[in-house]
Amino acid sequence: MSIKLAVLIDGDNIPSAHVKEMMEEIAKYGDPTIKRIYGDWTKPRLSKWKKMLLEHAITPVQQYSYTTGKNATDSAMIIDAMDILYSEKVSGFCIVSSDSDFTRLATRLREAGMQVIGIGEKKTPDPFIVACDKFIYVEILANQSAESDAEPKKAKARESVDKITPKEIKLIASTIDALSDDEGWAFLGDVGSLLQKKQPNFDPRNYGFQKLTPLIKSVGRFEIEQRDSPKSRHKLIFVRLKKAS
Repeated sequence: MSIKLAVLIDGDNIPSAHVKEMMEEIAKYGDPTIKRIYGDWTKPRLSKWKKMLLEHAITPVQQYSYTTGKNATDSAMIIDAMDILYSEKVSGFCIVSSDSDFTRLATRLREAGMQVIGIGEKKTPDPFIVACDKFIYVEILANQSAESDAEPKKAKARESVDKITPKEIKLIASTIDALSDDEGWAFLGDVGSLLQKKQPNFDPRNYGFQKLTPLIKSVGRFEIEQRDSPKSRHKLIFVRLKKAS
């Protein structure tokens, strides 16, 4: 049973180009029963969003910029988030913004037992990223959209993915070690869950892979073993560090 989510979008801070991909991604984690976007709709820069609202049943919330230098949109989103929290109508929030001003909000919602998913651009500051349970980059969703089009666009999308670094490889290795049995094997599902807790923006798609298994295979430092499941026909995947020869 999927959880009910409140989706709050910072219209002043997120491009409208990939709203379809964003909503499809959000639907993987729950049922977006509340969908609101905040901004000053008298401003021309939000005109592109207007075309998307009816198509995706997103409710626009008008917020005038009363004072220069103050972000009234942030304040409106935060107030609404707390109202929704106390209404007890949802079990999680998706905050769509690249703004670190929502760090405290994400922390407060998680303290209240809410699942918090963040979506923003790669320029998003680390404090907001780590305050979420999971953080997804808009650029990765844009890549997926490109890969569903013509082959020339695929090549362009692959060029924009990150290369996995020794830091991420060390993170994977230490996570496997923390979960391993006496022979060094760890269940891949547990590894993925712990990676997400350690680093909310860890996503195989950042490195050009749809799943964790092919990412780990590509590194060349790990062994992978498939085992029969006692409860289903699906294979269970286990992983461990390769033993030194």
